[in-house]
Amino acid sequence: MIKRFKLPSLLESLSFFPVVGIIGPRQVGKTTLVKHLSKSLTKETIYLDLEHPQDLSKLTDPVLFFKRNQHKCIILDEIQRMPELFPILRSMVDLERSPARFIILGSASPHIKRFFRIVSGAYSL
Repeated sequence: MIKRFKLPSLLESLSFFPVVGIIGPRQVGKTTLVKHLSKSLTKETIYLDLEHPQDLSKLTDPVLFFKRNQHKCIILDEIQRMPELFPILRSMVDLERSPARFIILGSASPHIKRFFRIVSGAYSL
């Protein structure tokens, strides 16, 4: 893996913020970075690729899924494909504001930018 200079600041953000986002164009290493990053977390992680039908099926009731896994770090890759999750994520964070609840990955979109103005900060690759 390419050494990423933002890795230490990502880990620092995850120790404080409930949501951390990594945004950037396709094929720049967002998924590779977060899979490497997840090995450094003290929480168990769940990785969901929102382009994969099997992972999408886990979110038929996203509120229930997020509540059942509230003590884990949930990684949502390709988040821009499900903008309807942003209000749900915000409400989940309002209920339980613990660090590293969610890591979201995706391409820059108006939904992602608006969400981060409300909840946290984002990193660009």
